[in-house]
Amino acid sequence: VQFSIREYKPSDQDVVMSLFHDGILEHVYPAFFKAISNPDHVGIALSISMAGYVLGGSSYFQALLFGSLWAGFIYYCCHDIYDSYMMGRLNTDMADIQARYLEIPDNGFWVAEADVNGQAKVVGMVAVTGQNAGDGSYARMTHVVVAFAWRRRNLGSQLTWKALDFCKKRGFSRLVMDLSSPQTAAISMCQKLGFVQTSSHHNTHANPWFSKLARMNVIEMEKLI
Repeated sequence: VQFSIREYKPSDQDVVMSLFHDGILEHVYPAFFKAISNPDHVGIALSISMAGYVLGGSSYFQALLFGSLWAGFIYYCCHDIYDSYMMGRLNTDMADIQARYLEIPDNGFWVAEADVNGQAKVVGMVAVTGQNAGDGSYARMTHVVVAFAWRRRNLGSQLTWKALDFCKKRGFSRLVMDLSSPQTAAISMCQKLGFVQTSSHHNTHANPWFSKLARMNVIEMEKLI
């Protein structure tokens, strides 16, 4: 499949917002299954289920109910992390992509189109924001989203190379991006493209306890240009 990558246009707003919304929230289930399978959570779930069994007078139903409540709380933590991030971006920089990206020389926002029955359809996106630091200027890549039906076709790599090409032209020394630990496929793709992990932390911009309970880290990766 041939993709074309072009600069964002105001007419793309609705489809880009929808693509970003779905692309971020789809990480909730992988994060939940990764968290709930953690040995600590398995032990807690078993303990809570046993407590329900005893308190309910040898009730299997109450054992299942107590265990389900714990699993539901872990799911809520995972959902809140991604939902708060998604809503925060939709209400800030993505509320006016034209002003926040296209009108600033060191920033950029692009969409990927695929030909679907003779019509161009937006199926991916990527953004770059220029940064200044004591060790020189660099760029941060965000909003890397590929529609589910168009995965495994090298589009994520093409979007990343588009960002890298922009950074080279702007003279940035490196390209940095943050990924959540459940995004294993994205982390693997970045490693294949030459990115290396530089740090890991729990600051997901959600409730700190939610991040700990979700067993989630933010992985910072960078590639020298």
